[in-house]
Amino acid sequence: MNGLAPHTLPAVRFEHSPVAVFAQGSVACRAVAAEIAALIRERDAAGRSTVLGLATGSTPVRVYAELVRLHREEGLSFARVVTFNLDEYHPLPPEHPESYHAFMRRHLFDHVDIPPAQANIPSGTVAPAQMEDFCRDYERRIQDCGGIDIQILGIGRTGHIGFNEPGSPRRSVTRLVSLDPLTRRDASGDFGGEAHTPRAAITMGVRTILAARRVILMAWGQHKADIVRRAVEEEPTSSVTASYLQEHDNALYVLDAAAAGELTRFRTPWLVGPLDEQGLAWDEPTTRRALLWLARRTKKPLLKLTDDDYNEAGLQDLLRVHGSAYEANLAGFYQLQHTITGWPGGRDPARTRPGDALVRPLRARSAGVFPKRVLVLSPHPDDDVISMGGTLCRLADHGHEVHVAYQVSGYGAVPDEALAGSLMFLRDSTAAGPEGTAEAARLCETFEQTGALPQNDATRRWKALIRRHEAIAAARLCGVPTTRLHFLDLPFYESGSSRERRFTAADVERTLALLRQVQPHLVFAAGDLDDPHGTHRMCLRILRDALVAGAGDAWLADAELWLYRGAWAEWPLDEIDMAVPLSPQEVLRRRSAIFRHVTQKDQVLFPGGDRREFWQRTEDRGRRLAAEYDTLGLAEYEAIEAFKRFTPQAFATATGL
Repeated sequence: MNGLAPHTLPAVRFEHSPVAVFAQGSVACRAVAAEIAALIRERDAAGRSTVLGLATGSTPVRVYAELVRLHREEGLSFARVVTFNLDEYHPLPPEHPESYHAFMRRHLFDHVDIPPAQANIPSGTVAPAQMEDFCRDYERRIQDCGGIDIQILGIGRTGHIGFNEPGSPRRSVTRLVSLDPLTRRDASGDFGGEAHTPRAAITMGVRTILAARRVILMAWGQHKADIVRRAVEEEPTSSVTASYLQEHDNALYVLDAAAAGELTRFRTPWLVGPLDEQGLAWDEPTTRRALLWLARRTKKPLLKLTDDDYNEAGLQDLLRVHGSAYEANLAGFYQLQHTITGWPGGRDPARTRPGDALVRPLRARSAGVFPKRVLVLSPHPDDDVISMGGTLCRLADHGHEVHVAYQVSGYGAVPDEALAGSLMFLRDSTAAGPEGTAEAARLCETFEQTGALPQNDATRRWKALIRRHEAIAAARLCGVPTTRLHFLDLPFYESGSSRERRFTAADVERTLALLRQVQPHLVFAAGDLDDPHGTHRMCLRILRDALVAGAGDAWLADAELWLYRGAWAEWPLDEIDMAVPLSPQEVLRRRSAIFRHVTQKDQVLFPGGDRREFWQRTEDRGRRLAAEYDTLGLAEYEAIEAFKRFTPQAFATATGL
């Protein structure tokens, strides 16, 4: 249990629940598994059983892997363990590959010695007439076992625990619930589209969860940071059911550094107390973050902040470091101003005038090289134009050798209806030849009879082909020739549902081979860790491992890595290293490129119930960022695309990915 000791700081006045923060989720998972194993061994020695409440999803997978390792290598026995799972989709049979019965078998039950009769999971096949009796019996079984000793939880993007969606009351018990649209959207990739995703689930209630003697909620990744902050620092509310853990006497939030990133002690540490007492300093990133925070708080441009503004906000130490508000304001203003460039790959030295800034904000030794080799890594076939379409056009127009690599096929986002329409056209043509036409005819017949397509290799292959040609059309509009497009088709994307995928050495080797082929001066990659399906995070980790594997390559010494964010979120202002302004014409050109991805034009449900198409979200985000720069006293632009810089060496050792 020592490995899960919560952090102790004056920050407790902001955090209403104990929180333990680990540099990496893998270390945290081992600590959680160690606490569970210690309790099992203690109870075994006393001849008593251990009752565990278990969760599903990607969050606890590494905990289960460590428990399996402890069983195989250190003799941890589950013979006396009784488990109760939080939830199950309804209606869904236990043999369905996306059922939580199947999940638990894959990740834990099939690999340890727990008797099957001691593993309890809500049934996804209970008839509506028997639902109330079944739920009441599930509660009774928990009580008959003496209650749950340790309850493991994750947290959803809506702040739910189990499937206790926003609005679930504190007194709720096991019951059938309707799933939030955002929750269904996040799971839709596992079920072949939102239309085929279950609309209901059986879940333990909030009261059932809080009755456990120990509750451990785990969260990994930047995409969980904001909801974790709301659950930990705001008052308990039914709109974020995880916040009810504040009322538990023995609950603990276990976070990696990225998931803890929005907590006050990390985001605005000057509110906790003097930085030197926290082992921190007023370095450049912290200064910039504090100045932007103060400008928003006072609703003033940076250069209009006064000594009184600093003093009233408790930033006297920052004034002391810079000597006056005037000097501090200039430091923040120039930091932000120097992020702006209309030449994201640098300017042609032959076309520059005296006084032109050749390298800002580029820092590598290749800053004066022109033209540059540029590699844009796009997780899905549309992330390049959605997230940095304007910058992509700019790089191509400036004459750089631009390559785009699409890391996965993206077939999972093609609706059955879109593929069926294309196949019906193909069926009535002769272009595909006898074999292709016959396969198309079989799939069309299935769709016409059932309204859905089989989730098999043929369907995936055809969908991947659709995404590929949409990407080719979009890249051509941006000025990137087909000869510089690379379709990596990383193997991890074919390894299971979005929640089950794991990358291997084959993914890393394929990525490294492309890097060595192109030897880019600039690499643009998706840093959008808010992607609910995890593909962006997986691709980023693969890139990180590829850079580690290629660390001795000479070309890396001259390379820079720029991370862009996708449609789900934008970089915070204090983390932006390059801001590329776009004209109205460039915004329209980007929109046209996005429109080439015809199958992706359905509206997407974003956090907060925001249902818009990707191009709308992208344009609003770019205009909003430009407005922020304007409000802070910088130039006014139509839109801005933002990037965060890493050296490959620093990125290779980065945590929280």
